[in-house]
Amino acid sequence: MTIAAAPPHAASAAAESLFSVEGLRCAGCIATLETGLGATPGVIAARVNFSAKRLRVAHLPELDEAALLTAIDALGFAAHPFAAPPAQAPGEARRLALALGVAGFAAMNVMLLSVSIWSGADGATRQLFHWLSALIALPAIAYAGRPFFESAARALRRGRTNMDVPISIGVALTAATSLYETATGGAHAYFDGAVMLLFFLLAGRLLDSVARARAEDGVAALLRRVPREATVVRGGIAERRDAAELAPGMRLLVAAGERIAADGVVEAGESSIDRALVTGESLPEAARPGTKVLAGTINLAAPLTIRVTAVGEGCAIAEIARLMEAAGQSRSAYVRVADRAARWYAPAVHSLAAASFVGWLIAGASLHQAVTIAVAVLIITCPCALGLAVPVAQVVASGALLRAGVLVKDGSALERLARASRVVLDKTGTVTLGQPRVTAGLPEEAAARAVLAALAGASRHPLARAVSAALEGVAPAAITGLVEHPGLGIEGFYQGERARLGRPDWVLGGAASAEHRAAFAWGTINAAIEVADPPRADAAAAIAELAALGLDPVLFSGDSPAGVAQVAGPLGITAAARMSPADKAARIAALQAAGARVLMVGDGLNDGPALKAASVAMAPAEATDVGQQAADALFFGDQLRAVPRAVRAARATMAVVRQNFALAIGYNLLAVPLAIAGQVTPLIAALAMSGSSLLVVGNALRLRGAAR
Repeated sequence: MTIAAAPPHAASAAAESLFSVEGLRCAGCIATLETGLGATPGVIAARVNFSAKRLRVAHLPELDEAALLTAIDALGFAAHPFAAPPAQAPGEARRLALALGVAGFAAMNVMLLSVSIWSGADGATRQLFHWLSALIALPAIAYAGRPFFESAARALRRGRTNMDVPISIGVALTAATSLYETATGGAHAYFDGAVMLLFFLLAGRLLDSVARARAEDGVAALLRRVPREATVVRGGIAERRDAAELAPGMRLLVAAGERIAADGVVEAGESSIDRALVTGESLPEAARPGTKVLAGTINLAAPLTIRVTAVGEGCAIAEIARLMEAAGQSRSAYVRVADRAARWYAPAVHSLAAASFVGWLIAGASLHQAVTIAVAVLIITCPCALGLAVPVAQVVASGALLRAGVLVKDGSALERLARASRVVLDKTGTVTLGQPRVTAGLPEEAAARAVLAALAGASRHPLARAVSAALEGVAPAAITGLVEHPGLGIEGFYQGERARLGRPDWVLGGAASAEHRAAFAWGTINAAIEVADPPRADAAAAIAELAALGLDPVLFSGDSPAGVAQVAGPLGITAAARMSPADKAARIAALQAAGARVLMVGDGLNDGPALKAASVAMAPAEATDVGQQAADALFFGDQLRAVPRAVRAARATMAVVRQNFALAIGYNLLAVPLAIAGQVTPLIAALAMSGSSLLVVGNALRLRGAAR
């Protein structure tokens, strides 16, 4: 199997730069960056990877990174060239948590003082409590509101607006109006409303930050599987060289158990190669002179001399990484449609508040009354309930799924999981357990089993370990003269008879069959051993449930047609064999182009591009690190039925989300006209906003049993 190299840039006419960007909050930010940079002379295209906070810019060679950074800064975003993880500042979650704690502490104390005022405190007592509230609230607002104030100021300096602008204006006006009321002996102050508003907004911002911090960069993890050093042979002398110094034509000496540092062809030696990195197949493949090997795969049995054919960006593993990153960038399309309305929110709220202010002045209201009404409109239209409609349901459902053995890494995955219409399953390690097991061929005689147990126990080869597991409890015979022949197998002597375990052609000679992976011979006993990777115990039930949910499951695998048919046949599932990582990703892209929303379930590095290309992805918790990072959700244990369980929970979650949206929109339809009519004070506006949020949260709590 081969992987096609990535197409080069057309005649080197374009260069490409990658940046980490701070301050990305919503699709409005994505549109600002992509559209703004697209209008910059020399920029060919700009794409934002929202989940990784990364920006990829294709541009003319004469446009350098410094000029691009200047253009990004002019759009109101801080950026730096991408060199390592992650774009998000390491202390962001900590800063938000501190701000949330300050806002919560201030809100509780100011509310206690406000209770006394509501209870009838008057005169000097009322004024004292107002001043105490001011002393608590103003420093808290200045500290806890910084994430919103700084974001709003950055946007306004660049002549644009964002969601934080009306929030900052509402909080600042509420604090200023309350301070004026306190200083002039007024009856009302709304410090409690301002700090409560910040508390709820910061809680949502912190949840988003923590979720992003947990997501690691799967592309970087994939590339880390290539060793940093390799042994280069020149003129009979072996020396360790940095992998970056390798070039096509060099010869590498790869020891047993070592990862291969570059794509190449075996020139000398015989061994076995763990190619799960590319094929996903748990069984090793033989390597002999002429065999093509890939960077990142493992030489299992004996030293090999390899002639390098591709290094660095030209390696198959780098191509897999490029496929993963390209597919990850396409994810931003899922949030754009949903967030288009958000780009109109800030100007709409500003216009509504300004119209209320001017309208009341024209109607003869005092300046103070008009400002109070405008502030109430700004606060009561805060989209907290709308903002919580999705994340609170996701948090509750994710907790329920975690208790059921499914870890949801990305909250938005539940929405995509609920919309899935097709499911693609990897074979090895997903439908199966990824552990070779002996299915037939073991000798029946006790003496022969003891000899076989001794041979298998003396080797670290994966097939030998599978035989050892099958003979667990069998006491090994006292074999002498044990010798392991690299790439062939292991042999020894017992009772004067030669005993061998290894490749069928080496053990059985002409009687060997291509259908068998291993063979055993001792004296007159010849046994062809069948090794397979059986399906999970509940695979048939899980596939039936997925079909009942309308997901039409299909099996994709890099294994041979015979190996795939052995699993797919009894399960009654359509299957495709000998698929490369690029094949899987391309097939999924074709399904989605035809209108399907694909759920990909896979475990290996070879599944990385497919996991990224799919609308939503799941992986078993024992998957490779890249498989885990590329997936949106992980399931624990050996139960495949976690997949249909997660789909059902996701669909229930989205039903609750739709209910929450209806509640939030209903609240706005009722509350906004009252605020415009002057029937709502800023404090009541903050309480009403908080009440709508609590209603949404209460409805979402019904999802605690969604994963049963």
